[in-house]
Amino acid sequence: MRIGQVAQLADVSPKAIRRYEAMGLIAPDRSGNGYREYSEHDVRLVREIRALSRLGIPVDETRPFLDCLASGSEHGDDCPASLAEYQRAIDEIDSRMAALAERRDALAIRLREAAYRGSRVAAPPVDLLTLPPNLPAPVDDGAAAHLPGMTLPSIRLRCTDGTTVDLAALPQGRTVIYIYPLTGRPDADIPAGWNEIPGARGCTTQACDFRDHHTELRAAGASKVFGLSTQDRDYQCEVVDRLSLPFEMLSDSGCQLAALLSLPTFEAAGRTLYKRMTLVIRNGVVEHVFYPVFPPNRHASEVIDWLRSSGE
Repeated sequence: MRIGQVAQLADVSPKAIRRYEAMGLIAPDRSGNGYREYSEHDVRLVREIRALSRLGIPVDETRPFLDCLASGSEHGDDCPASLAEYQRAIDEIDSRMAALAERRDALAIRLREAAYRGSRVAAPPVDLLTLPPNLPAPVDDGAAAHLPGMTLPSIRLRCTDGTTVDLAALPQGRTVIYIYPLTGRPDADIPAGWNEIPGARGCTTQACDFRDHHTELRAAGASKVFGLSTQDRDYQCEVVDRLSLPFEMLSDSGCQLAALLSLPTFEAAGRTLYKRMTLVIRNGVVEHVFYPVFPPNRHASEVIDWLRSSGE
């Protein structure tokens, strides 16, 4: 068939088809008189390029999908290289979104500073106790599926009571360890782009939720409750004191637990942070995992319900 027919069947312009050919993405045959002769396979390739372009994948990045079709696969994304290209495109979008969120937050900070510059009224502190509406919810990416049944390794972590806690020597019975990214302070702005990271915002409200339900957690069978993050002990001590927490915090500033148990993490604020999750440890073994955790300000009740339903 001729180029006009291909353009009509694939819903693209002849100019676009010539561009694909110049890039080596399609290679029509030549008739004796020099005219291009396109096949049904060429139409299929052009349709694939068009569909991927509409998803935002650049034309020059579509080759893995075209090679997959050329190999005889039914779909252009049946091959590992195609899946890798999907992930690359997603990572690029995530990077752009994070950069935009950081720019937005930086502008908001400048706006706040400018609005109160020279004012007799001090800028209001950051409200850490109220979650903004429409926070993006985290999805279960399977990064914690391997944890149930694992034995906790011997890791000694600094505790806010001045001691060190060996995770391999926790008290008999059930210990609840809720793991969180980082807690903010009311006198400091939250990290740039923090609200746009799924599951990041809400550490202070989660701590308050566990505080307010601590008695119920103990009554439901938790012999001990800990919070755990990568923040240092001094930072955590300020949180325990400011929020009047009835339980202690553990500092894993070296991400030891992440390395040994392959806990899910993410990068923000120039450091590696834990994704939010809760472990129920029974006699040194991970009995249950809550992941992802959302919303964080109502998570304690979820843990209590599980403890009560699971029995002793």
